[in-house]
Amino acid sequence: MEGTVTEPVPVQVAEEEEEEEEDDEEEEGLAGRFLRLEREQNALLRELPPFGDPVSHVYHPLDYAWEPHCDFVRRYCRTPKRVLFLGMNPGPFGMAQTGVPFGEAWHVREWLRVVGGVKKPPSEHPKRPVLGLSCRRAEVS
Repeated sequence: MEGTVTEPVPVQVAEEEEEEEEDDEEEEGLAGRFLRLEREQNALLRELPPFGDPVSHVYHPLDYAWEPHCDFVRRYCRTPKRVLFLGMNPGPFGMAQTGVPFGEAWHVREWLRVVGGVKKPPSEHPKRPVLGLSCRRAEVS
């Protein structure tokens, strides 16, 4: 259905996600604060109007790949860093699969040792399926 614009799907917060939010709020330290800020920013992102033609699919990895993203943040965001990411191109075989910035599945799984379940996005492009940490394609962007 190339060229078809899909309507945004209202995101309902499941009990599991509510528990994750409570865990994030109770979690102390830099990782917990960072995850809370990401949740707040993600909520603002959901309020943006939908894209029109020619955009047919929009992936939100922090919605469907939240588990590995949280694992990544909790593992590697423990102390202040002197790094600032102003933007990123996640690519269809990087963050779009794993929820980890700049992270193709093999590196996220084998090198970073990140774990977690990845769900399917509400509207998935047939040529860009989300396979999560089991994705075999390499990100070249």
